[in-house]
This record gives sequence, structure tokens and C-alpha cells, in this order.
Amino acid sequence: MSTETHIPILRLGEEYLSLDTVELEASAGNAVYTHTANPGLIRRDILDLDKSKAALEAFSADTLAGYCEAAAELFLHEELPVGNSSQSPQEYVESLSTLTKLPHTLVRMNMGKVHAAMSQIRTVIGGLTRNLPLELFDRGLSAVDDLEVNFYPVADALGVSLPSNAPAVNSLWLPAPVLKIPVLLKPGREDPFTPLRIVQALIAAGFPKEAFGFYPTTHEGGDTILMSCGRGIAFGSDATVRKYSGFPSIQVHGTGRSKILIGDDYFGKWESHTKTLVESISANGGRSCINTSAILVPSGRDELADAVARELAAIEPLPRDHEEALLCGFSNTEWAGSINDLIDEHLKVEGAEDVTSRYRSGSRLVEMHGQTYLRPTLISCADPGHPLANTEFMFPFASVTEMPQGQMLGEIGETLVVSAWTEDASWIRDLMHSPDIERLNIGPFPTNRVQWEQPHEGNLFEFLFRRRAIQGNLAAVS
Repeated sequence: MSTETHIPILRLGEEYLSLDTVELEASAGNAVYTHTANPGLIRRDILDLDKSKAALEAFSADTLAGYCEAAAELFLHEELPVGNSSQSPQEYVESLSTLTKLPHTLVRMNMGKVHAAMSQIRTVIGGLTRNLPLELFDRGLSAVDDLEVNFYPVADALGVSLPSNAPAVNSLWLPAPVLKIPVLLKPGREDPFTPLRIVQALIAAGFPKEAFGFYPTTHEGGDTILMSCGRGIAFGSDATVRKYSGFPSIQVHGTGRSKILIGDDYFGKWESHTKTLVESISANGGRSCINTSAILVPSGRDELADAVARELAAIEPLPRDHEEALLCGFSNTEWAGSINDLIDEHLKVEGAEDVTSRYRSGSRLVEMHGQTYLRPTLISCADPGHPLANTEFMFPFASVTEMPQGQMLGEIGETLVVSAWTEDASWIRDLMHSPDIERLNIGPFPTNRVQWEQPHEGNLFEFLFRRRAIQGNLAAVS
């Protein structure tokens, strides 16, 4: 028997059904519809953000942190509302897999990451604030080394335009409601389920429902959210970065172009860390901005490329519900074909070889298990200027390029994560001084390594709050 699931708009916590709906891919006879918010409706709700802020102010930040910790367990284990129905954790996994083509294994892995961020929210916030006490967000004032410091919010709310490719990125906005900043979310078209499940878990744990807006909407509606809340976070490609580059109130998470740099002193040791290289490239189906997209070596490019390519080529597409599935299908098959054609076109430029083609059985682009896949690809580039030497795609893809260690920092460009495999103190200092590196790992670590006490990409606390000088008789607020 077929059923229909209607995913509503949440107008600052109140469910709302629109006449304008979008039908998403059905799963096991269940048709899914999202209700679309128009920009005017969003603008009207933004006028009421003072009520959202007041609802959060009724609780201490410590209480809200406790609610977030409790919500982590609800998110991971319990049945939660989805519009006119409810959704168990297993139903969430199956529904999200149908829409995004993430295998069940990776949906569960992303669930685990969201759960970790929620359950460790005090650690996350401590990393953002350098361990300022949570009472700061109740009083606006706190003593640090006998000095009173005052921070104030610079936004009425945080607006977030989310992607569909990586459910765990929702962990980036999670600190905001604990810090008493309302959150307005535009879900990705293929992933309305993750942000809604998080919001419903937070509300069930005790957060005031008025603190959350959930708006499936158009690009214009997304711009309204990002530009009207005071602070916004967007996810996307280089084009997204360019679109919002003139808006300092909008923080854009674009392509990562994350890299592994192998130093002169470490090159002979890489053979014992081949699995780390493969993990960096292929984890989460290669869809994350923290996946490695380039490996720079001082020598021995051919040997390293061959060893890594051999292991990458062994990763084969499997059905989405297979317990060992690692690769994601493409929901947009034309996009997969375009990526494949672009890679083949660039391979015609002299100085590059698809090393994985030596070990793959068949072509890079395949139709298997009712889906379209791009198989893992490793390109060996003779020239760092080759068009495939510093690029990024939405599947396990990376290049290997050889150059002197002293040249590497001048070639990497803006890079989200660098894992530098070295013990060279002088070079480590150069790496720490580089303005092009957002996150730096020293040693043979994968680029997808996450420590919750460290900011991921930018610092949400510094983005949402500003410090002012304060002095005088503060007894009334102490």
C-alpha cells in the first residue's frame, strides 16, 4: 500500500503546509513531498525573531547544553516526527539513502558524527570559545584572569543553506541554539530529513520550538535566509564562494582542495601508511571537503601513485544496503557523465595518467545496482599546473604530483586541510605561518581527521559574537 509523507515548513516551530510542493524520489511505496516556503513568508517570520530570542533567553546556556546532549540520544535511537508521520532511525537511514544515494553504511557513519557533535557539545563550544564559561551567554559577562569580558551577539539569528551531499555538516550549526542564537535552515533538496530530525530531537529534549525555522525553499528563498538573519552560512562550489564573496556576513564553505604533503624526511616511510592515504581520499564516499584531493611528494611519485591506485581500484560499487558499501551513486546521472567526460578531456593534456585504470575492471563511469557510479580515480601528474593536479570532484578522486619540498607551500593555494607528513621543525614553522591552510595536521594523519575541541572551518563563536571593552561598576550584573 502506497503512502505519502509531507515534510512541512517549520515557521519558528509551527508546522505549515504550502500549496507549492516538490515531490522527491519515493522509497518502498512511500512518496515524499517537501512543502516550499516562498521568500515573502520567510521575511515575515524573520520579523518575529525577537520572540525566538526571548524563548531561548528563558533558559540558561548550561541547561540548553544539557538538552543538546539529551537530544543526541533521541536523534540516534528514537522515532521522531516527520510532518504527518514519524520516522525511526532505520527509516531515516533508508529514506536518506534513497534520496542522496549514500549507502546505508555512510548514512549511519554521518549519524554517528552528528551524535558525537551533539553529545560533546560542551567540548565543541569550549574549543570555539577557548573554554570561556557558559554563563557568559546568560550574563553577557564573564571574568577571565580577573578581567571582565563582555561579548554580544551580532545577529538576530543564524541562517544556514545546507547541502545534500554530507549529512554531518549539520554539526556546524549545532552550537548556535545552545549559545541562544535562533537558527533558520534551508535544507538541501535531497536531504530534508537530517536537519529536520535534528530539530525535532532538540525540541523533544527541551529546546523551545520557536528557536528553529525549517524552510525548504528556492534559491531566492535561500538568499533571503542568508542575507536577512544577520549571519549566514552557505555550502557549495567555487561558484557559491564567488556569489557571496561581497557579503562579509555570509560564511561560505566551498570546495576544500585538502592535501597531503609528504616531506623529504618522511618520504621513505609512506609505504607503511598507504591505508591512511586511501582513507583520506575515499572516506565518506569522497564527498567531503576534507577528503584529500592532492598528494604532493618530493620524489618517488610513480611508486606512491601505483601503490595507492591499486588499493583504490579495489573499492567496487555495492548495493546501498550492503554492509561493506563505501561508494555513493549519483542522484544526477548527467552530472556524473559530465564529470567523467571532463576528466577524460583533461587527460588528453600531456603529463597526466589515470593510474587506477591499470587495475580497474571496466570503465570509471558505470551503471550498477540500479545506480550510476564513478569509480575511485587517482591521477599521476608530471606538472603541478596540469588541470587535474589541483581540483576536486564529488567522488574518490585525487592527484599525485612531485615537486621539491620547498616549492610545495607556494603551489597549494587555499586549502581547507593539510596533513603534513614531516618532523622537520623548520618546515613545520613555515606550515604554521601559511595563510593558505585552514586546518593543519602534523604527522601521518588523514585529512578527514576531526577533533571536536578544534574549530572545523572558521569559528562560529567569533562569527556570531563580538567582544567589547567594559569597565566600571559591574556589581548589578555580577
